[in-house]
Amino acid sequence: MTFILLNKIFRFLCGSCSWWWQANDIQAIVFLSVLIITFAITTFGLLSKTSTKGELPSLPPGPRGLPLVGNLPFLKPDLHKYYSHLADIYGPIFKLHLGNKLCVVVSSSSLAKEILKDHDATFANHNPPIAAFHTSYGGNDILWNQHVPDWRMMRKIFFQELMSKTSLDACYNLRKQEIQQMVREVYAKIGTPIDIGELTFVTLLDMILNMLWGGTLKGEEKTRIGVEYRKVVGELIELFGKSNVSDMFPILARFDLQGIERKAKELFLWADRILDSVINERLKMEVVQEKPSKDDSQNKDFLQILLELKQQDGKATLSMKQLKALLQDAIVAGVETTSVTLEWAFAEMMRNPNIMRKAQEELGKVVGMSNKVEESHISMLPYLSAMVKETLRLYPAAPLLIPHYANQSCTIGQFTIPRGTSVFFNIWKIHRDPEGWEDPLEFFPERFLRDNNGYDYKGNNFNYLPFGSGRRICVGISLAERMSTYMLASLLHSFEWKIPENVELDLSEEFGVVLKKRTPLVIIPTQRLSNVELYI
Repeated sequence: MTFILLNKIFRFLCGSCSWWWQANDIQAIVFLSVLIITFAITTFGLLSKTSTKGELPSLPPGPRGLPLVGNLPFLKPDLHKYYSHLADIYGPIFKLHLGNKLCVVVSSSSLAKEILKDHDATFANHNPPIAAFHTSYGGNDILWNQHVPDWRMMRKIFFQELMSKTSLDACYNLRKQEIQQMVREVYAKIGTPIDIGELTFVTLLDMILNMLWGGTLKGEEKTRIGVEYRKVVGELIELFGKSNVSDMFPILARFDLQGIERKAKELFLWADRILDSVINERLKMEVVQEKPSKDDSQNKDFLQILLELKQQDGKATLSMKQLKALLQDAIVAGVETTSVTLEWAFAEMMRNPNIMRKAQEELGKVVGMSNKVEESHISMLPYLSAMVKETLRLYPAAPLLIPHYANQSCTIGQFTIPRGTSVFFNIWKIHRDPEGWEDPLEFFPERFLRDNNGYDYKGNNFNYLPFGSGRRICVGISLAERMSTYMLASLLHSFEWKIPENVELDLSEEFGVVLKKRTPLVIIPTQRLSNVELYI
């Protein structure tokens, strides 16, 4: 009788789980065959232990799952909203079983503080999925490496040598070149619809690549490498957004049923070859000058900074693999998140033109209608900066952050978080909590003008965590803030923007690696400045 019931359950599972793998028919058959074996072994183990061991009573509450697959069949596409719904039922901390992995979701600022501040060391690790592992030099980068001395050394170098004010100022002209190119391209399309998400993505990627090696590559070679890497990044982001059976059922990882591991290795080799070619080009140049000129100090790229660091005595040294991992992090982590933030900002301005008018009035006073926007203006644009902060509140680029990994069992909120548990933070819900925010569903930049010091990006106010907090807070905040505000200011100062006639604004969200708009925002620019030379 028991086995008849189990057979029915398994048939249900096969039907219910078909949505979360992406395999062809042959792979699906292999998957089901292996799943049957795994199901039988797991069931036998569960039945044999039922009489001796039950579920730990101190685990957080959560919805019941099914044998083997846990809660996987019941997940909804928009996980941030589904997890918010579960939090309303089970409370601000609840558990899920995704395959054979235990996950905990936290949805309150107080519990986030308890984990990310009070128990920061316990949750200071990330557990890379297979695709990320094979595209980050075996998890040997800042984003995925464990909290070990090498990771601390790489993070320190990235923060002090690349994200410092001195280094960012040194490559300002490299960013400025791409902003001016973007303005020229938009000016050439005056009066025609533009996909603002695509525009900002391409510009940001070119800006990042220019900062990485703009002082190394010139002309056609620079263009060729840029086009090639743009394709790599696009495919990487698409790959990271796929659910991988191998991550949920490690016993199946060797079969690579969806081909994700194979594709990740191919993309990694492709990207690694590009990095090798650029580094070899730089090594042929004389990169260390005793007395650099003023022009050189304004065009120094990240690659030059890192290679010079390797040649200095008495400082922490990077291996070539770690150097390339840092460059890769700067590309993959910064482009997509910033571009979707800008698209959401424009979407909210299209819904409320009064917000765009206020930002443009501020730009007119600070920059002037006869000047181009410079990065030096950013600190004098409080309303524009508040717009970016409000966008990241309502539409956090990473709505669940990167999941943290418990390296030992710990008690959080009177519940036990076992060792090896993945912990997700529903930042999307925390940012919309009425206990922490007045009128939380309203797009209201002025809220950040009232108490600007209390809501910065440093992760000290746990009602506002767009970049995380603690040891694993995003290390590229200063660059992201500069790029997003500089680009937004340039587009708003140079052009007026409107939605095409007979087009309805869609603000629905699509969950993924980042929180995108479900439909791309297409808007029409018109000339705002009277001096045509400002567009050249």
